[in-house]
Amino acid sequence: MSAAGIVAAYEEPYARRSSRTTEQLLTAAVLGALDAAGLRPADVDGLGVASFSLAPDHAIDLAWRLGLRLDWIMQDPHGGASGINLLQHAVRAIEAGDARVVVLVAGDHLDRAAFARLTATYNRATAESLTPLPLRGPNALFALLTQRHAAAHGLTDTDYAQIPLAQRRWAARNPGAVYRAPLSLADYLDAPVVAAPLRRFDCVPVVAGADALVLTGDGRGVRVRASVSRHNPDGQEGDGLVTGLAQVADRLWDAAGAGPDDVDLACVYDDYPVMVLVQLADLGCAPDPHAFLHARLARDGWPLNPSGGQLSAGQAGAAGGMHGLVEAVLQLSGRAGERQVDRARLALVTGYGMVLYRYGACANAVVLEGGA
Repeated sequence: MSAAGIVAAYEEPYARRSSRTTEQLLTAAVLGALDAAGLRPADVDGLGVASFSLAPDHAIDLAWRLGLRLDWIMQDPHGGASGINLLQHAVRAIEAGDARVVVLVAGDHLDRAAFARLTATYNRATAESLTPLPLRGPNALFALLTQRHAAAHGLTDTDYAQIPLAQRRWAARNPGAVYRAPLSLADYLDAPVVAAPLRRFDCVPVVAGADALVLTGDGRGVRVRASVSRHNPDGQEGDGLVTGLAQVADRLWDAAGAGPDDVDLACVYDDYPVMVLVQLADLGCAPDPHAFLHARLARDGWPLNPSGGQLSAGQAGAAGGMHGLVEAVLQLSGRAGERQVDRARLALVTGYGMVLYRYGACANAVVLEGGA
């Protein structure tokens, strides 16, 4: 196991409407994480940043404004996979002696116009092949994947509803979640259809906010027990219902010295319920989606995204890739408050992102272990 450890996790509170800029949100998250770690900006010699809306500035511009003097810097543009990408590289940087104290931060403030520009020009595939249809944003693409997944597994709207319902129950205990009000099955089914069969509560709400982690190499904190990535995987151009995680799952569990039944909680990238099920199946956590949804999740209350996940806490742009890491670290550190998972020792966290026509091309996962 690496000597690098995550000694602090911090989330700058999410908000549906905010007067603060992306730079201000990222700055607040960095300072909040350092305060939680008992460190100062002068202690930092490594910085990793993920943001869709920091442009035209870059990671080095944020570092300059924060007064950081760095030996290691990184900027990752890969959406929902960016948080784990940054974590993997930060751990390696500390192991190699390239940095001693690394702050990772991700976040965005995307108003309606900025979000529209982002979804219309997300990449060349979107700008040239999807936006002219017009097809704005990923909802319609993942509606098609949900239809395909439902046909393959015999699932209905009531089945998929179990994920947002379960996560809303957790969100009620998270004061930082944007949506905490009780959500019933009737509420879910009565909600407006966004792109059939997806309803309002199947789609992440866009918020403003930022998340940050602090890593050091002094043997303290939450440790990375195993980490894997597979981007642009073989075969995904097929039905889109298998992510790169399927090709690296065995390597993840072998490196972790644990299996799917050993994790105490999971923070799975939840842009849509169908992708939660796909990622869990790829990792061997939910081979039978119906049994998982109605027995392990709804009946037994397995801790899936105990922050409420992005579906209830909100998606602050690129912070979506860091949100699950922050929640897992808080849980493994015993600092999750009312939503604390009892005896949490091992956590699974996944990342998924960068839509190419009809599927996410980037996927990664880590197993984290609680530390002193």
